[in-house]
Amino acid sequence: MRFSKYILTILFITGTIGVYAQVADTAFTLQKCLDIAVKNNLQVKQSGINAESARIDLRQSRENLLPSIGANASRSFYNGRGISPITNAYVNQSQTNDSYNLNGNLTLFNGFALQNAIKSASLAYQAGKMNFQAAKDVITVQVIVGYLAILDNQEILNASRNALAVQQETVNRMNVLEQQGANKAASDLTDQKGALASNEVSVVNAQNNLDASKINLFQLMNIQFQPGASFEGLNAEDLQGDYGADPDKVYETALQQFAAVKAATLTRQSAEKTVSALRGALLPSITLGGNLSTAYSNTASQQDSSGVSHSVAYRDQLKNNYNSSVALGLNIPIFSNGVKRNTLAKAKLNAMYQKDVEETTKIALKQNIEQAYYNMMAAYKKYQSLNDQVKAYTESYRIYKLRFDAGVLTSVDFIIAKNNLESATVNLISAKYDYIVDSKILDYYQGKLSLQ
Repeated sequence: MRFSKYILTILFITGTIGVYAQVADTAFTLQKCLDIAVKNNLQVKQSGINAESARIDLRQSRENLLPSIGANASRSFYNGRGISPITNAYVNQSQTNDSYNLNGNLTLFNGFALQNAIKSASLAYQAGKMNFQAAKDVITVQVIVGYLAILDNQEILNASRNALAVQQETVNRMNVLEQQGANKAASDLTDQKGALASNEVSVVNAQNNLDASKINLFQLMNIQFQPGASFEGLNAEDLQGDYGADPDKVYETALQQFAAVKAATLTRQSAEKTVSALRGALLPSITLGGNLSTAYSNTASQQDSSGVSHSVAYRDQLKNNYNSSVALGLNIPIFSNGVKRNTLAKAKLNAMYQKDVEETTKIALKQNIEQAYYNMMAAYKKYQSLNDQVKAYTESYRIYKLRFDAGVLTSVDFIIAKNNLESATVNLISAKYDYIVDSKILDYYQGKLSLQ
């Protein structure tokens, strides 16, 4: 069964490449494989990092509403003639001057640019979380498909081995008859040996396919390949022609549940809010500012009652030189080399692009759902026909074997009957897993992947 065709129908599915980690256990269940893959997948990790980065952007956009407060202190040294910062008079001596300043600024209005930036960041963060979930969904469905491929190939290998064992018994019997000279035709033994060789090739091919599917699953889990690993089977599923929902209903549910669609919608909404924020930046802004400052200089002095000058103490200077101010500012953007308008124009284009991405995602989703649904129904019909075929060929093989053992049928006719049964059995196994895989894909689009 070509499982790769199912992977191609899934949105945003990418391969997993990374450094392998060693896992000691050799028995795997589907849930264990899913846990390992989600933990190790690099795309999932990257999506998680991007979501966390978006969360920080949201926090920053909210904190932009708070005032900005800064403080500074400085000490300067002068030699020669200069102006005293305290007396504002010329002095001709070495100066040591200290200054301290505390200032703050708060945006009162800027065209609601800050508020719209918060909305944009909030939507971007939600989109980031949806992308994170979408990445986990992608690796989940990849692992489920890969796991089912292993179970499919295991059943085919078992069927091939059983057919080989049956053919070996036939060859052994023909050897005995050949020694007794009781074979009907001279080619009876060689015909059966040729059929045995074909069965051996089938076993080798089935084993190779199983090994390849195991390697693929270990790569999805991003761990070291373990050739001896075993995989627990799933509960047997009764194949039903009625999935319980038609493609339209599946699509309606997927629009509400599928993480990739929700991420595309949120990203588009975030882009639109970014346009609103940048448009607000073209409007006048009102700010409120405040300042506290004080200073010290070794040139500061004061006279006592006798007319003698004395230096003013450091603490007294800081107290005496204290000053404060409050300012209300209006900033009107007139021309800034077109930067703001061009940035706004690009934001509008990005919003249009994100809208197209959203629509493309929805169209692709609908098409993929329809394809998966009709593939599932085709697999179900094929399974029904093959099930009847296996029953018919089983009975034919039984009759042909009785006639061949009685010596009234040629080995060629017997081999044809045997090959028909083996081929129908393998096709039945593949059809069953085709149906299961397509049903899982439909579950995937509706956000309700089931492990059973």
